[in-house]
Amino acid sequence: MNNNVGDQTFDPILVCHCTKALINALKHRDVHTLMHSQRVIQLTQQLGEACGLSEKELKIARTAACFHDIGKIGIADEILLKPSRLNEAEWKIMKTHSAIGEDIVHGLDMEESEQIARIVRHHHEYYCGKGYPDRLAGEAIPPIARIISITDSYDAMTVVRPYHSKKSHQMTMDIIHNEIEHKFDPYIAKQFIAIIESSEFKAE
Repeated sequence: MNNNVGDQTFDPILVCHCTKALINALKHRDVHTLMHSQRVIQLTQQLGEACGLSEKELKIARTAACFHDIGKIGIADEILLKPSRLNEAEWKIMKTHSAIGEDIVHGLDMEESEQIARIVRHHHEYYCGKGYPDRLAGEAIPPIARIISITDSYDAMTVVRPYHSKKSHQMTMDIIHNEIEHKFDPYIAKQFIAIIESSEFKAE
């Protein structure tokens, strides 16, 4: 997987030009989150194509993937950058990032901001209804949010962070298989299982 960011900027097709400053702010705040978002954009594009999204839907999916973690800008450094596992109180605060992200996207001057904001809010909902922030279940979760749920989870598990070790591709896929119908939409998970094997973002 290519984790090199440097001074690379997002392709204009991925985000509205008026959001560049916001993306740069995230880079300077937490480069790991920015790198993660870049990979999630590409995985979301690939999975969206496999799920039959239209070109308009793919554009919305790319933009929502770009901003899915933007709410972490609003999380205090001692929590966001903590080099160990979060305690229960800290995790409760961290989970507010999806609602903060929704609010940030609402304030952006771009097409489909309402739909993108809703996707950002709900990308941590679980298919079974036990996710956050609103405990939506099944078809009530926006389809693109269900797509980002699995691309986000895969990438998060397969990179090293101070608070967890890197999981192998096989270990990650075992977890994904076990979470189908609990965390992940079965149809979307089936498409992901097929596309990840030939993806350049497949972990070792």
